[in-house]
Amino acid sequence: MNANPALRAAAASVPERNGSAGPSAFAQNVLAVLERTEYRRIEGGEDLEEIYRLRYKSYRAADMVSELPGHMVHDPLDDLPNCYRFAILIDGQLVSTIRIHHVNSANPVSPSTTVYGDVLNPRIAAGETFIDPSRFAADPDWSQIYPQIPYLTLRLAGMACFHFDAPYCLSTIQEDHTGFYRRIYMSEQIGGVRSYPGLNYPVVLYQANVHAIEERSFARYPFFKSTRMEQRLLFDSPVNGDTAPLTVIPTARFFDRAA
Repeated sequence: MNANPALRAAAASVPERNGSAGPSAFAQNVLAVLERTEYRRIEGGEDLEEIYRLRYKSYRAADMVSELPGHMVHDPLDDLPNCYRFAILIDGQLVSTIRIHHVNSANPVSPSTTVYGDVLNPRIAAGETFIDPSRFAADPDWSQIYPQIPYLTLRLAGMACFHFDAPYCLSTIQEDHTGFYRRIYMSEQIGGVRSYPGLNYPVVLYQANVHAIEERSFARYPFFKSTRMEQRLLFDSPVNGDTAPLTVIPTARFFDRAA
């Protein structure tokens, strides 16, 4: 359930086409902010509470959740072994967060499967795999300064698809956000209107085929590109006693400079 008013404004800001050979002015603008962006995978402690509080601040500002005494939004899905939680920082300031579930037959539970199990479980049982991003939340104050935040944040979902070789990216979203996903990801609706526990609005289920849109997406939105190394740093678990990096620097900037 990706819920943020910034999505509507972000979708409206994208030009219909780019007539030049290089990145459009829009893409260059996002790449410029990406230069100042860092990703942090959150495992626990105070950082985890901070992103839970950001969810609450973002959702309450849009009346998407009811008042909660702890001023944090979290649920048992945050603690599943196939869940990856991230903080997105610009110039060291937390501006947004997202969580990503890698769904397959070994780990079949995610936000989308809890609501659309009848749609997704037969496909999972047949061997299909999905990336299921949810809990996208952007700080309402920083969103006014950086309208690029949705692209910087959802870039992680695309990276997860390529890292885990999952051809489909799910979006359980409110109906007035569907324009963003149709336009940017060419997503198609695969599930009707339903309720999601804890949210004050109904949701619908959309799906993007990342392999079908890969060439188009990288041509129009070069900030979605990433290296295998960046993907491994963000999604692999440390081995042989190594520690995970505190922050990961996006690598799309290096593709842009080499072009």
